Amino acid sequence: MARQRAKGRYWVAFWLAFFLLVAAAVIARQKTALDTAGRLRGLRETRGALEAAQAELERRIRVASTAEALVPKVARLGLVLPPDTAATILVVGRDSSPR
Repeated sequence: MARQRAKGRYWVAFWLAFFLLVAAAVIARQKTALDTAGRLRGLRETRGALEAAQAELERRIRVASTAEALVPKVARLGLVLPPDTAATILVVGRDSSPR
């Protein structure tokens, strides 16, 4: 009988150790998931800030490309503004490859 009892104690100890290992693995996995979620949140905030900066720069480029912004700069540099008829539009098609 003593042998049977000792066997039972070993099984209880084994299952307790197994449960503790599984619980530790679950806790470690959850901690890793929380850390990853925090990094992802930070990256999303950084991306939002970068997209806002990109939009601001694109707006500034559009404003700087208008005639209102360019004509005073052209006059200050002593350049002449060409007439609209001086513009040449080049059309490049699929068949215009050099031979």
